[in-house]
Amino acid sequence: MGLHALGIGDGARPDIIRAVATAAEAQGFARLWCGEHVVLVDSPASRYPYSADGRIAVPADADWLDPLLALSFAAAVTDRIELATGVLLLPEHNPVVIAKQAATLDVLSAGRFTLGVGVGWSAEEFAALQVPFHRRGRRTEEYLTAMRTLWADDPASFTGEFTRFDAIRVNPKPLRGGRLPVVFGGNTDAALRRAVTLADGWYGFNVAAADVPARVAVLADECARHGRDFDELTVAVALSDGSPEHLPALSAAGITELVVVGAPPPAPDEAAPWVAELARTWVRPQE
Repeated sequence: MGLHALGIGDGARPDIIRAVATAAEAQGFARLWCGEHVVLVDSPASRYPYSADGRIAVPADADWLDPLLALSFAAAVTDRIELATGVLLLPEHNPVVIAKQAATLDVLSAGRFTLGVGVGWSAEEFAALQVPFHRRGRRTEEYLTAMRTLWADDPASFTGEFTRFDAIRVNPKPLRGGRLPVVFGGNTDAALRRAVTLADGWYGFNVAAADVPARVAVLADECARHGRDFDELTVAVALSDGSPEHLPALSAAGITELVVVGAPPPAPDEAAPWVAELARTWVRPQE
């Protein structure tokens, strides 16, 4: 069980991050997830792909922390719980900088970090960052390949359409043999294909419980098509509905991590009971 509750609104406050992170570790959650938007706008023309009405639920004026910095803070107040971006919008960033920052977080967390990435959906956000919205998927693919080169090689060289570097040294390296686990986010067939061909797992967000088996079947088909062992992948989902009664079916479908999404209470002394209640519902439903 993972918990996606940090970085937004009250979850962006350091006292709440500390309280939620330490309580989640104590209650047996496996991983803390933190998402990203650099930019929100009041009246977006872009459709949000994870809700029926096409609108993101987060107000445009809400505090939304940089996920790598928020997870660095969470890493400093915990010892065992794993950490993941869910997701970082990779094509909006410089891949050399993100490779450095991700490896740094992995080192500071003693090897607990997984980089979750996605291609993004907001044309307004890309425009504000002066990054082309068109071909963002191909840009993401190339960036990941370049970043893996930086993590594995020293010095490292890469020549692509969107980025290039020659004989550079970017350190530190990730702790797990020059390799950092990467999961690909998104619910489309293209995202599932990229999870198989580029990453170590998939993170589906706001998926209806009834739709999970079909999405996992697409993932399995892509594994067969590309000669990948399905069991090599981590398969995490955050549901748009569902209850603990769905857990056996989700496990049977191949889900390795169910991510609970929630907004923490505004008072730090209420955070631990809130996490404990989530744990009783999802982590230890048999109690």
